[in-house]
Amino acid sequence: MFGRKVKLRILFISLAFITLILTIFLILKSLEENVVYFQSPSEIRETTELSKKKIRIGGMVKKNSISMNTNQVNFIITDFKNEINVSYMGVLPNLFEEEKGVVAEGYLKDRNFFSATKILAKHDENYMPPEVKEALKEK
Repeated sequence: MFGRKVKLRILFISLAFITLILTIFLILKSLEENVVYFQSPSEIRETTELSKKKIRIGGMVKKNSISMNTNQVNFIITDFKNEINVSYMGVLPNLFEEEKGVVAEGYLKDRNFFSATKILAKHDENYMPPEVKEALKEK
């Protein structure tokens, strides 16, 4: 029915299409594992189901909430409506201080406690991450 050239073209196009679909699937699967969702303390209070995935929590560091032990820092992130306690082990960025914007990346233990693996506060004193600014405006 079809000539040899037509069959080879159909085979080549089919293999190229399958390869393209497989490549896109693998890229999306890889990105899915590295996606980190941003939430405010109020959004965490409103969620019905707690996830074990890595998330980012943003807000302001509450005044007089920072307590430092030998190798652990505890503080409270607030969006002026709700608060969440954060525990972090590691070196803090130079610009981390009370009443400044911060984004903590890590794992939620429960609705009141967050274990941070990374603190993101690398900005000047006037800058606030867009996600934090939007969350504070909403609340």
